[in-house]
Amino acid sequence: MDYKTLYQRSLESPAEFWAENAAELVWTKPWERVLNDTDAPFYEWFSGGEINTCYNALDRHCEAGRSGQAALIYDSPVTGQVRTYSYAELRDEVATFANVLQEFGVAHGDRVIIYMPMIPEAVISMLACARIGAIHSVVFGGFAPKELAARVVDASPKLAISASCGVEGSKVIPYLPLLDEALQIAGVEDLPRILVSRPQLPVEEMHPSAVLWDEAVAEAHPVDCVPVAATDPLYILYTSGTTGEPKGVVRPNGGHAVALNWSMRNIYNMQPGDVYWAASDIGWVVGHSYIVYAPLLFGCTTILYEGKPVGTPDAGAFWRVIEQHKVNCLFTAPTAFRAIRREDPSGKLLRKYDISSLQALYLAGERCDPDTLHWAEKQLEVPVIDHWWQTESGWPMAANPMGVEYLPVKAGSPTVAVPGYDIRVLDDEGVEVPRGQSGNIMVKLPLPPGNLPTLWGNQQRYYDTYLSRFEGYYLTGDAGVMDEQGYLWVMSRIDDVINVAGHRLSTGVLEEALASHADVAECAVIGVEDKLKGEMPLGFVVLNSGTQVDGEALKKSLIEVVRSQVGPIATPRDILVVPRLPKTRSGKILRGTMRMIADGKEYKLPATIEDPAVLDEIASALGLRG
Repeated sequence: MDYKTLYQRSLESPAEFWAENAAELVWTKPWERVLNDTDAPFYEWFSGGEINTCYNALDRHCEAGRSGQAALIYDSPVTGQVRTYSYAELRDEVATFANVLQEFGVAHGDRVIIYMPMIPEAVISMLACARIGAIHSVVFGGFAPKELAARVVDASPKLAISASCGVEGSKVIPYLPLLDEALQIAGVEDLPRILVSRPQLPVEEMHPSAVLWDEAVAEAHPVDCVPVAATDPLYILYTSGTTGEPKGVVRPNGGHAVALNWSMRNIYNMQPGDVYWAASDIGWVVGHSYIVYAPLLFGCTTILYEGKPVGTPDAGAFWRVIEQHKVNCLFTAPTAFRAIRREDPSGKLLRKYDISSLQALYLAGERCDPDTLHWAEKQLEVPVIDHWWQTESGWPMAANPMGVEYLPVKAGSPTVAVPGYDIRVLDDEGVEVPRGQSGNIMVKLPLPPGNLPTLWGNQQRYYDTYLSRFEGYYLTGDAGVMDEQGYLWVMSRIDDVINVAGHRLSTGVLEEALASHADVAECAVIGVEDKLKGEMPLGFVVLNSGTQVDGEALKKSLIEVVRSQVGPIATPRDILVVPRLPKTRSGKILRGTMRMIADGKEYKLPATIEDPAVLDEIASALGLRG
């Protein structure tokens, strides 16, 4: 079936479409209604049904003959380890740790905070929670105590699971002082905790409420899976809200398993037994969906990578992993490829490795500029697919459906709406705009399975944030264009549209122009206040490693590029060369924070920032004190 036929069927007969795909999984009780719309706009998928996500991710494959296949490969260049778990081994580890959770009194519906580095115990903890119907909430390892505390208060966990440290490059980051401080701030100093003692920083003193992982597991025995309602939460994943209060995105068991299982074949073109690598972190939605759950639900081998694209040890790190583990599909953020390109623009390190197993590269997390996409295509000689989705969706919303039909790539576009998503572009009055015109990217309700049905403990905030803008639509928060062929162009967050003398300009279009310059490794554009025009674009560029250029000549050249590609109205007020851009740990550029610095406004230090010192560098480039 071609893409258009499949897509139309998914919108015209959603219940039939998703019921067929749900049949690939094992259900302990069949659903009563595929799509429950009795409380619209709050929808439920597979209501009345019962399922266990862990059973479908592990036990099911063991029973089907995949016991000996590699399920999880832990590859840690920062500690010099590689460890492989077969499906049977991972099932047994998970089943045993699930008993540990039960011994701590954790049961169906209880919450467990997981504050961990990229180690196998983190994945085991997540799956063990799923096995007994507990709800896990993973918080990125090394997150600041105040932010961790806010998540603890909101989730009210029964248990915390952590490790003695994380390892980032050559730095060892102690976790336990951060955890202790967070639990103190949250007023739950005596919360029980299970700790992994890592050799890089062994646990020497323990809180009275803590036990070591190895000791707890030694006394445990494997336990069976507990069936849960399809509509019960599998996990809560917090995403930063505009008010500064984290939003707890809820992921239901049934729809999540169906959607992720479907996506592996139809979007990523995988087959059971293939090796899939999402080079992300379990603290983010990509790690939940495509390090842990989707590959295992589908019967693939997944890679847990504790390292960086550059510096562990060099810009050839990704190629080494692909060669060593025969990776078939790589999924990472565009910022990772910009970092690799900056360090090795000609791809010399790539030539040292055999990456012939690689079938495709998928990029998401930030809009991929055409220049980075073309560079990756040239270097890897495989399809490079930009695709678009969100923490809230849990799986792709727009993509090139490689497993259905490979569509021509248009650089700068994540291609087309994924089956199940009725994506529309509306103006500020809620009227659909003609093809080719910019507007608010919305999804007509109902959202397909796997998307958030609510926010943890706050249905009203869910409605206000996502559903109240236009009746019958989900607000994505992104602005863009749908072209004549139905390709989506996601140009910026709605807040990142710059209004220059009445002309609405997307930061994505301006960044695309700057990124096309041969000397630019990566860039960011923000809108800054201007008394005459309201706002003016301000550009920041990071140059390729080793580039030697005259600053004024470069600035003139870049301004000319913007004027010629976008138009004179888009001429930046200035373009500043900086050593690096402020980013979250998941690779998103902190444009909002940069804008507040440029406008001289007070700002809250983002909890997810990779290195706060970079904000001083931005302030310095602007001629301000850090």
